[in-house]
Amino acid sequence: MIKWGIIGVGDVCEVKSGPALQKANGSALVAVMRRTGSLAADYAARHGVAKWYEDAEKLIKDPEVNAIYIATPPDGHAYYTTLAAAAGKPVYVEKPMARSHAECMQMIEICEKAGVPLFVAFYRRALPNFLKIKELIENGAIGDVRFIDIKVHKSIKPDIVGQSENLKNWRTNPEIAGAGYFYDLASHQLDYFDFLFGPIVKAHGVAKNFAGLYQAEDTTLGTFEFENGVLGMGSWCFATGEESELEQSIIYGSKGRIEFSFFTGSLVNLFVDGKEKQEFTFEIPKNIQLPLIQSIIDELNGIGKCPSTGVTAARTNWAMEQICQRVDV
Repeated sequence: MIKWGIIGVGDVCEVKSGPALQKANGSALVAVMRRTGSLAADYAARHGVAKWYEDAEKLIKDPEVNAIYIATPPDGHAYYTTLAAAAGKPVYVEKPMARSHAECMQMIEICEKAGVPLFVAFYRRALPNFLKIKELIENGAIGDVRFIDIKVHKSIKPDIVGQSENLKNWRTNPEIAGAGYFYDLASHQLDYFDFLFGPIVKAHGVAKNFAGLYQAEDTTLGTFEFENGVLGMGSWCFATGEESELEQSIIYGSKGRIEFSFFTGSLVNLFVDGKEKQEFTFEIPKNIQLPLIQSIIDELNGIGKCPSTGVTAARTNWAMEQICQRVDV
């Protein structure tokens, strides 16, 4: 039985991940931690968790806990990974993996030296709609893939991030998050395309802060190339008008294209030359991290393999750093 302790039981743990640790086969959630003890106690009471802490080290050292889920903002990921690895406990860390590629590599090295596995919460690698897209690509549904086009165009208060009513939330503080909403959202997208096409080996971009409402960039444009030769481009703007909002990704091939969304629905549309449009619909788990968490449980129990590791996630941080080159307006 994998017995989890969570460090940082904030919003992401309410539905997306915390209950999934309780529902996965061979898994139990036995302890939670938050620096404000009353909030940790409240979470434990509402979710039926036996223990709560306000000190991360005490949770990590709890003999009943044999795996650690780090659900803090990115500035805590490397620190808590170091503590968990020193205790010999497997680590599951939220995305983005860290604030920088250098921090990611430190986390990988620390876990390798300690002999503990490191997993990252890029859960789209295990969701049915995204696995369907992978199947379509591998079966040649759109022929040879040429390039991908990512568009995330949102207004100043984007509806696809947490705490959108608060312009000063941690996602737009580079000291905490590494960058702005680009790191929070593009990490999911670039990681998934790494899953489809392999590592990004070349990447370039430019980032600006047009609105001046927070420290991080609010607009990022990038181009990149994957190991297999597929090209990509993306535009992430969080300073558009509401009439200009758009969230869509398209994979273009020699015989057609696949259109889908990362954050606003699970519909997958297939367009193939000379054929009628096909729509694929999917039921996404309420506890959306459950399929990926189950793959972690299975790997830890020696009966499966998790597709999202520290090694794969670090590649995404590298690509984001190449693209998010800040310039002054």
